[in-house]
Amino acid sequence: MDTNFYEQVYEVARLVPKGRVTSYGAIAKALGVANSSRMVGHAMAYAGQASPKVPAHRIVNSSGLLTGRFHFSPPNLMQELLEQEGVVVVNDKVKNFKQVFWDPLQEL
Repeated sequence: MDTNFYEQVYEVARLVPKGRVTSYGAIAKALGVANSSRMVGHAMAYAGQASPKVPAHRIVNSSGLLTGRFHFSPPNLMQELLEQEGVVVVNDKVKNFKQVFWDPLQEL
């Protein structure tokens, strides 16, 4: 496990504003490793152990699917957390994905 890479992923994930989402691929691009979205996903699987907390519920796949939901207990917690922030989720997918998408490259 590359803890340095994981921490870099978590640092970007912590920047995602409430009510917005980003993707594994967008985080990978922001870190300069565009082909490493799966590694970002793997890092996010361990985000619950990170300190300070990581808002892992705001990280989805490139089409807005809540692919990380099974790392939450219960799995519907990811959707509930997003909905508490005003993000609409239908059938495990962010409804207005393009409107709520946050691009870390525009912020870093």
